[in-house]
Amino acid sequence: MNGPGDPPEGTPEGPQGGGDEEYRSVVFDESFVRAARLQEFSARERMDDHAPAVRTRHAWARVSASRQVLLLVMLIALAFGTAVYMGLRHPYKEPRPPTAEALRTAIVPLAPRDPVPGATAVKDLFDSSPAAQFRDGAEGVTLPAARRTQNFSESLVMAALATAKEYTVKSALDPAVLTGGGHRTVRLLLAPSQLAQFDRSLSRPADDGRYAATGWLIRFDPAQVALADRTVRTQGTFSITEASPAALEVSSDHTFVYAVRAAKGPEEASLFTVRRTMRFRFDRDDLQEHHVQVLQSYLLAGPQSCSADDAGYLRPLLAGQKASTAGPNGTDPYAPGPTTSDLCGALSPSSQPTLRR
Repeated sequence: MNGPGDPPEGTPEGPQGGGDEEYRSVVFDESFVRAARLQEFSARERMDDHAPAVRTRHAWARVSASRQVLLLVMLIALAFGTAVYMGLRHPYKEPRPPTAEALRTAIVPLAPRDPVPGATAVKDLFDSSPAAQFRDGAEGVTLPAARRTQNFSESLVMAALATAKEYTVKSALDPAVLTGGGHRTVRLLLAPSQLAQFDRSLSRPADDGRYAATGWLIRFDPAQVALADRTVRTQGTFSITEASPAALEVSSDHTFVYAVRAAKGPEEASLFTVRRTMRFRFDRDDLQEHHVQVLQSYLLAGPQSCSADDAGYLRPLLAGQKASTAGPNGTDPYAPGPTTSDLCGALSPSSQPTLRR
């Protein structure tokens, strides 16, 4: 029987010892190798129990470096666009204020007690009147300092004031508007919700507090009145308040002095004065789109007759003319139809030019 250290077929023949003796314990002879048990796994066993010999590459690894960069840029752009869209359309956006109110107007004619003074030289008229210290045209339409409010930045406040000034200049100082035309420049500034009322006021003016063309702009009937001088003397102020977290309101108070004469006939000129106070509103969309909502318009205008129909045009009394003796029409509380309230004031003599004879 073989010993525990001998190979299966016994101790090999040959000399013992020698230089190989010390390596004998670690050298496998031929008989040991033949006796070793060899086991080869089947194809199924290799598939089920062992990792595949070839590793599958990830899909991203098969994409070239240039395509990887392109895809990364597209993903970044998509993420940025989504962030911008959500910022503009986020569900917490401040609600839009209600649709613009209808304009409410009031026009009060001022009747003089004496004939209207006139002169051939327009400068003499201005220099002898309270308008002597007024500025010319748009120079008299000055803006206050713009300061931020609780919910509106300084730039938005300035935008509201600038738009109110632009409306004032175009509606009260533009010679094309004053002579009965050119109202498109005023119309372009209005909020879209007020355009229907504006168009109705110019096509079918009515002295009902809603549809007076002269509530929107100052104009004279070109068949009756002409400008003796294109320069208008002006003085006035603006003030601004935050009406709500969604809207600003601008109030204006201006006095305009016009030199007018008859469209046909004598060249002698006279002065016509309009004191106009207005209230404008701006929401954030109006400020972005350069629009204005005109809420109130109140005019004191003279010299005029109390009976003048000034809904479509202001009708100045010209040099040498006197006011009609007819006073305001009476109001019958029993009469059907819409009610009207006729107002008229007396033009102070101190407001008229004091020409030296």
